[in-house]
Amino acid sequence: MELTYTAADEAFRAEVRDWLRDHLTGEFAAAKGLGGPGREHEAFDVRVAWDRHLAAHGWTCLDWPEEYGGRAASVVRQVVFHEEYARAEAPIRVSHVGEQLLGPTLIAHGTEEQRQRFLPGIRDVTELWCQGYSEPDAGSDLANVKTTAVLSDDGTEWILNGQKVWTSLAHLADWCFVVARTSPDKPRHHGLSYLLVPMDQPGVEVRPILQLTRTSEFNEVWFTDARTAAGNVVGGVDEGWRVAMATLGFERGVSTLGQQIGFRRELDALVALAKANGSAADPLVLDRLTRAAIGLDVLRLNALRSMTGLADGAPGPEASIAKLAWARWHRDLGELAMDVLGAGGTVTGSGYDLDEWQRLWLFSRADTIYGGSDEIQRNVIAERVLGLPKEPRA
Repeated sequence: MELTYTAADEAFRAEVRDWLRDHLTGEFAAAKGLGGPGREHEAFDVRVAWDRHLAAHGWTCLDWPEEYGGRAASVVRQVVFHEEYARAEAPIRVSHVGEQLLGPTLIAHGTEEQRQRFLPGIRDVTELWCQGYSEPDAGSDLANVKTTAVLSDDGTEWILNGQKVWTSLAHLADWCFVVARTSPDKPRHHGLSYLLVPMDQPGVEVRPILQLTRTSEFNEVWFTDARTAAGNVVGGVDEGWRVAMATLGFERGVSTLGQQIGFRRELDALVALAKANGSAADPLVLDRLTRAAIGLDVLRLNALRSMTGLADGAPGPEASIAKLAWARWHRDLGELAMDVLGAGGTVTGSGYDLDEWQRLWLFSRADTIYGGSDEIQRNVIAERVLGLPKEPRA
């Protein structure tokens, strides 16, 4: 797409900029730049309050239809908001999973009853969500999930049993959207359902996973006769694969614009560090910084291209391009940060006190694995975008 700004768009930009300037004060100003992958523990309560403050003033769910509390914002207006949000160094949002993954999924595939029940809590940031996809034996191979869901004898509830892993922010979430096997006698992709499950119940156990960064935003989740209402299945029983793929499309499309707020902030700070410690004088480091800046622009343009294809609410397999691109870019940024730091980057403070660059490098090791590994994304692109023969299956 060719991105141009009209006078009305620039007026909207001024509105966003002025509002952020007037409201990023006090404790919200102190949380500027905090949060994001590997740093979700930073000022979490303040960031929740900030998200709710945004919601109270109509700045959440901009792209949602007006009937569900959004602004039906155009692609250009969404870009403007993300640009100004980044420039203001506003805190990284905590409601990403609900607002940018589940919300669009419910709008596209949910029932009206489900939309009326769940969208207001997402919009107002009064209910936080997590994603129950991966399992110990079903990471990138999502169709291999073994978590089961069966209807109760009276047909009023689904009863879930199984284990999920690498569940981001499950220890803080109120609800989880879970891919579970509801028809074990059907082929892999055809017996799955997409269920909305409350986390605060006796049948749900959450165990945080200690990461290399010594933080724990990922979790293991056990369901032991956990329950959810029979009506909390999205897209129909045994139709969960289609809905789950739609969610992944939203995750790898529109939502990457918000993700890139953090990326831009990290790159700008790394450039400033390289100038300050003199490493930018090294032609090789300067070349890599330049390539990183160009690469981030490419990520942005790809996200914009993805957004132009969402008019029907059905993201396609092309969204895998975004995951493959940003994961490698961010991993390479972590490696570049260590080279900018030099030998000092290998030393921590007392008690394993990591600085922001060490944390970035350690956490970004996982970027090419979680959310769908690079190998799987290449297969999706090859088979479903380019039309190449499928990879042989054992």
